[in-house]
Amino acid sequence: MKRVILVLTALAVVLGGCATPSRTVQRTAADEQIDLSGRWNDTDARLVAEEMIDDVLARPWLDRFASSSGRPPVVIVGEVRNLSSEHIDTTPFIRDIERELINSGMVRFVAGDRVREQLRAERMDQQTQAREDTVSRLGAETGADFMLSGTISSTVDAIEGARAVAYSVNMDLINIESAEIVWIGNKEIKKLIEQSRTRW
Repeated sequence: MKRVILVLTALAVVLGGCATPSRTVQRTAADEQIDLSGRWNDTDARLVAEEMIDDVLARPWLDRFASSSGRPPVVIVGEVRNLSSEHIDTTPFIRDIERELINSGMVRFVAGDRVREQLRAERMDQQTQAREDTVSRLGAETGADFMLSGTISSTVDAIEGARAVAYSVNMDLINIESAEIVWIGNKEIKKLIEQSRTRW
């Protein structure tokens, strides 16, 4: 009997040690600021995109172009390179920029290179596969006047238990025809992460 009790007790200890910790999930508002790790996140991307687009649309290049051409400029977003010390997916940041540009109503906007390639393939397919009255014409794309591109970089300063990270986002707006840079924007975000007895 004692042997059975010992076996059951040992089994309970082993099973208890293998148990996974409990987890809770709580739904929050999509725009709520949550920063668990201190790394670049969706909130950083959204806030930087909003401030960048507010700044670029308030600068003289926009009125100058509208006055000389009689129409709003056509903008395309190019590459945003990650030069930081961590993995950053720049796609959400680019999408935030595109959304802010389009929703401003102050510029016209064309799709990026990957989407244009898909559209061109579809137009080519339509030339032989679609009814003549529904075929999209070749060579009828709207050309962009300006390209917006940039980089995300970071610097890290750390000692035991504390780490300071400074992110710097730099964006350039370039006239595609003349290669003239008409706007340069910069936004910095600094974060202090403190955690006891942790090696970074």
